Amino acid sequence: MTWQSCNLLHLTISGDYYWFVFFATICSYNFHWYLTHQSNSSAIRIQWSLRHKNTHLLFYFAGVIGSLIFFYKLRQHWFGLFFAGLLTFLYSAPKIPLPYFRFLKQVAIGKTIFLSTVWTYVTGMMPVFIAGEHFNHEMKWFAASRFFLIYGICILFDYRDRADDKEEGIRTMVNYFDETGVNRLFFFSIIALTIFTSGLLFSGVSILTVLILIIPGIILFSIYPLAKKSTSDYLYYFVLDGLMMLSALLMAVLSI
Repeated sequence: MTWQSCNLLHLTISGDYYWFVFFATICSYNFHWYLTHQSNSSAIRIQWSLRHKNTHLLFYFAGVIGSLIFFYKLRQHWFGLFFAGLLTFLYSAPKIPLPYFRFLKQVAIGKTIFLSTVWTYVTGMMPVFIAGEHFNHEMKWFAASRFFLIYGICILFDYRDRADDKEEGIRTMVNYFDETGVNRLFFFSIIALTIFTSGLLFSGVSILTVLILIIPGIILFSIYPLAKKSTSDYLYYFVLDGLMMLSALLMAVLSI
């Protein structure tokens, strides 16, 4: 996803940033699942995570070490990197079993907004800062497009996890809305994705590239009814997660 941003927006960045993104992702992912102590889901991957806390802890520390190494190499951009870390922390913070963090469960209604924002920021905005460029209209259209694609995917993950979030006392938009409200929120994300992606046409991006960027949204919209009824690991961690990088793979294959 970071490569796609650089390719589409014609950015040149240090390879150290790719390594930072890799280790930071390993760090934040395993931190989140290490803090997850129970689940009502019967999904194989979730149950595996609950049984293998030491594995998550090991990868978490590996991610921390790698992130610190490349944070140091990119220290001239420390503020932007720190901001990304803060957003990521706010997503998982409600799970920390300490009194100081309990209040975050009550304000975690926007936790997937934090997650979508950090993915957009790290893969679609930070490369611009790393390259020393200023945001133009093309970059803004693209960042908004990426945000609403990720947020649409996150809505389904929240819908799947709504029982666990309720049990932990974590408020989310999906738990706050009824079924109709959840559908409207999802459809709004798909419409916003389509509008902002189409806006790239006004910045000189080719129709083929815009169509490729919209394809994940079309697939997401098509499987929405199925995903709401399923807890399949393959659907969530291969298909839905895969949609985030699908357009990048298509651009790479087609050499766009």
